[in-house]
Amino acid sequence: MTSQDSKILEEKNEILKNNLDHTLFSWSKQKGIQPLVVDHAKGVYLYTHDGKKVLDFSSGLMNVNIGHGDQRVTQAVVKQMEKASYVTPASATKIRGDLGKKLAEICPGDINKAFFTVCGATSIENAIKLARLYTGRHKILTRYRSYHGSTMGAMSASGDPRRLKVDVQQAPNFVHIEIPYKYRATGENWEQEAYDQLDRLIAFEGPENIAAIIMEGESGTSGCLQLPKGYWKKLREVCDEHGILLISDEVMSGFARTGKWFGVENHGVVPDIMALAKGITAGYLPFGALMVSDAIAKKFDNEPLMLGLTYSGHPVACAAALEVINIYEEDNLIHRTAAMGNYMEERIEEMKTIHPSIGDFRNKGLLGCIELVRNRKTKEPMASFNAKPTELVIMNQVKAKIAELGMYTFSKWSFIFIAPPLCISKEQIDEGLSILSEALKIADAVCES
Repeated sequence: MTSQDSKILEEKNEILKNNLDHTLFSWSKQKGIQPLVVDHAKGVYLYTHDGKKVLDFSSGLMNVNIGHGDQRVTQAVVKQMEKASYVTPASATKIRGDLGKKLAEICPGDINKAFFTVCGATSIENAIKLARLYTGRHKILTRYRSYHGSTMGAMSASGDPRRLKVDVQQAPNFVHIEIPYKYRATGENWEQEAYDQLDRLIAFEGPENIAAIIMEGESGTSGCLQLPKGYWKKLREVCDEHGILLISDEVMSGFARTGKWFGVENHGVVPDIMALAKGITAGYLPFGALMVSDAIAKKFDNEPLMLGLTYSGHPVACAAALEVINIYEEDNLIHRTAAMGNYMEERIEEMKTIHPSIGDFRNKGLLGCIELVRNRKTKEPMASFNAKPTELVIMNQVKAKIAELGMYTFSKWSFIFIAPPLCISKEQIDEGLSILSEALKIADAVCES
């Protein structure tokens, strides 16, 4: 080892020690973890402090949609900071108005007004508050196998098992519905049964008590689960019939991720409220927005809107968001996402013939998930829902192999997510799938014929 290599290793160890000794890491026990020590990032790659090149196959946490290190965003942020780094939410700025106008242009239907937040969870929290303020009702209907954020209201709305640890602290008046997903649906009439279940649940809870239904525009970290055909349209009909607001959580599925501006547009439905974050700034700065219909906005023309955040309408974050939206358009990323998504699907179909562990691949644009199984006929998962550590031995080996071969991607239970930056090329997709194919040999070895 050269003196330079020794110095780099020493620096890396100091960085890691400071992180582990003085900061807490999300969703993890704190002892024994080995976080990636990232020095810089560019395009679809992360570069560790010791110079290792790592392919980012899940866009960070499905948020770095435009790719890493785009200096157009840096320049827009610096330009705004040279003018004003912060103003109170009660102030008007050019950048705030320009961003609001641009969001109104790209959002569907009559969704024309924005309340700016700081992240996805705060978008959902304020969507819940606003729905209750607008309707005067208290219940919120959401889906099991969903994730809407880690704050108390957003976590209560979620159907993710991470909420079980804080069950005693959950907010009241959240009702969950179980919607089968196509790969694991049973019976020929599963779609109609899902519609009937929705009608029954609303009747049981009393439609006059339900303020809103929250649904992800396209399913994300729950496994990119496919809804029954026409389910979003059914939701729209039910909401219109009973005066319930329809909220689309576009935190993950928004901003070109699914080959449309927003995931809900794949279903031909206009919701009443949209919760945005992640791709709105491509992760370059923490930011979010709550987009509302004209009818909802009008209610507060002459009565106070009782929502507020210190950093709502933050001018620097607004500048980042507006520039990122411009990049989606300038680089034609919506079209590119659809094209690269089609290519990804073709390649993974080929991989299915090689890897018996691939049970299913669900994808929309570049928001995809491979579900690994031990047996294709029985569809026994490689790891069950909310699997215990003892059930994760094989999946942990697969994950470790992926990391060893120079790729980062999000995974949980029997799911491996594929959601790279939208600027990815076919060659880079092939690179990622080659790494994944090598790692899947570990899962293939335990498959039953």
